[in-house]
Amino acid sequence: MSMNGSETGGRLLGTARAGTIESMDCLVTISGSNGGRRIEISGAGAARFKEAMELKINEVLDRLSAPDVKVSVQDNGALDIVLGARVEAAVARYLGGGRS
Repeated sequence: MSMNGSETGGRLLGTARAGTIESMDCLVTISGSNGGRRIEISGAGAARFKEAMELKINEVLDRLSAPDVKVSVQDNGALDIVLGARVEAAVARYLGGGRS
């Protein structure tokens, strides 16, 4: 696998990131989860937009048939479309289909 981890017994290990901590962007980190999906959101939009952000993240994960993962988002005012693109890129990297 070309990402930061390896596959062991059908479980992916390691982490993958996409995005930046610049204004109007977000940093998305994907790592393995032992018990279903977990989403953690911090930063500028977390208090006001957490529910909408979780919906967008789950929408992208469902569309990509992503495995159980932990998604951490450090938000700095990213638009919905930016968040979706960052999650998609991080998942692709996590699964070995993109640059680390």
